[in-house]
Amino acid sequence: MEQTERLARLDALQKKLYAYACAENSLYLDAVTVAPKNTAEGRGVALGILAGEHQKLLTDPETKRLLDELAAASGSLDALHKREVELLRRESGKLARIPADEYMAYTELTNRASDVWHKAKENDDFASFCPVLQELVDYNRKFAGYYDAAKAPYDALLNEYERGVDTRQLDAFFETLRDGIVPLVRAISEKPPVDDRFLHLEYPVERQKAFADYIMEVMGIDRGHCGLGETEHPFTLEFNNKDVRITTHYDLHNVASSMYSVLHEGGHALYELGIRDDLQYTCLAGGVSMGVHESQSRFYENLIGRSRAFLEAIYPRVQAFFPEQLGGVSAEQFYRAVNKVEPSLIRTESDELTYCLHIMVRYEIEKQLIGGTLRAEEVPAEWARLYREYLGVEVPNDREGCLQDSHWSGGSFGYFPSYALGNAYGAQMLRRMEQAFDVFGQVAKGDLSGVTGWLREHVHQYGQLLEPADVVRNACGTLDPQVYLDYLTRKYTELYAL
Repeated sequence: MEQTERLARLDALQKKLYAYACAENSLYLDAVTVAPKNTAEGRGVALGILAGEHQKLLTDPETKRLLDELAAASGSLDALHKREVELLRRESGKLARIPADEYMAYTELTNRASDVWHKAKENDDFASFCPVLQELVDYNRKFAGYYDAAKAPYDALLNEYERGVDTRQLDAFFETLRDGIVPLVRAISEKPPVDDRFLHLEYPVERQKAFADYIMEVMGIDRGHCGLGETEHPFTLEFNNKDVRITTHYDLHNVASSMYSVLHEGGHALYELGIRDDLQYTCLAGGVSMGVHESQSRFYENLIGRSRAFLEAIYPRVQAFFPEQLGGVSAEQFYRAVNKVEPSLIRTESDELTYCLHIMVRYEIEKQLIGGTLRAEEVPAEWARLYREYLGVEVPNDREGCLQDSHWSGGSFGYFPSYALGNAYGAQMLRRMEQAFDVFGQVAKGDLSGVTGWLREHVHQYGQLLEPADVVRNACGTLDPQVYLDYLTRKYTELYAL
């Protein structure tokens, strides 16, 4: 077979994989946005079949032969095709180790689990979710062996989200963060609390929706290529760099909740929208890792969105959206309120300083679940114990405790540490960015184009062309959690006059 024919077949293979992914994404998007709540069963059948076809396509002997032939002639391939072959062979080898019936059954399980979780959270009914959670844990422990039998199970799962990371590194990383964050939280607890009562007045949802549109406009997100929906748990879903969907959740009595989820998901969206055109419809499209992806979402949510420069720039419009609630509130008061430090129950609404403590709770529980030292029925008690130990708060119910996040219902064990890694990556990106131009001078004018342009040049455009570690190294240098701690220390020392 001629090399040109092989490359044409490689292109056709990737477009077919893209089509399957689109179908799966469309079913998921429908399920969590507009589908009636008792319709999961039929989708589960369809998703199971789609997953099976996806696996068959990648593990077909003809596919393996094609990829092996291209790998053998890699010296004649350009960088893009070489990387495509590398990633597809890696994925093909992994899927070939998973029995087809288990792969399809797991897809159906995650579809069912998502439905069970939504109802369990709504009814504060962990007992109904518990057996499904244990099934998901058991599957993930088994799949970890298929992914990489040479690694400890949880390390194999971590690598599905952040290639190259293991528990040894993360234990040290989290210990450094904990040692720096806990004393700051303790010192702040001795200061008078910030008055943020005005954030919890009644904010009509229709006005919040208009405000969300404005936030996306300020971020420079092209609404012709990015939709905004509404779900219980906000998320971002990408089809390609010209079709990205984000969602938010509106809280009638917490205007900051949707505001910061839009900034967060908008950061994810900008990453996907900024990936190069020549990578689309190939395995190189999409963010390179969840840690890098979360660096982008947390960058816009916190480093920009909770900065004094940004809030002062947009505050006149914020007041115009909510004159009754914020007419007598200054920009400085608003800035201090959305940066208030207060150990709390809900991760997605936690303050910037205590956020990583929420991640540590989930990390510790995941290690135990996948390590086999904790059963699903023991999760609520362990969750309550760790929240008491790490954040000093009592968990009143499972809806605000271990049922609050959607990740486990989707089988995403090993994802949560990505948020903390993203925080650390983002702080180092900001330090690099400030060496290139006056970041907050531009932000103070309501102009985020310089920020997005720098991130597009150093992170977004590459998709999965590079390994996660190479993207991080190019944009951040060597990971150093102390840079993130220094940022937090400076910010909160000034805010609370420590």
